Amino acid sequence: MGLLDSIFGTALGSISTNQRSPLMNMALGLIQNHPQGLQGVVDQFIQSGMAQQAQSWIGSGANMPISAQQLVQALGSGRLEALAQQFGVPAGTAAGGLAALLPQLIDHVTPNGEIPHPTQVSQQLDVLKNAQ
Repeated sequence: MGLLDSIFGTALGSISTNQRSPLMNMALGLIQNHPQGLQGVVDQFIQSGMAQQAQSWIGSGANMPISAQQLVQALGSGRLEALAQQFGVPAGTAAGGLAALLPQLIDHVTPNGEIPHPTQVSQQLDVLKNAQ
């Protein structure tokens, strides 16, 4: 995973190697397939009472963590279970992995402290997808 390891370092440290790629694909797909893209994903966290955390991922400071339970609260258990099934990852692993990965991923695609144009986000996500 070269490039991904350098970006996400220890975010997926406790996740087995054979589940890292499906989790990354799940995170990328979550953003790419959301009707409002990255902004829509961020808005879900904001609307779920995690505005401070979501803004920290976009801002230039440290990323505030979220728990697997908070991730389920923001995305909905049905959506998370569907994603987990689609990518062949147990739901519990998916929730914990995405909770660790999404803040890092969002931080990576918002280097200037704001959400870039959807085309730029898509290009950055494609680079990460191809780096796996």
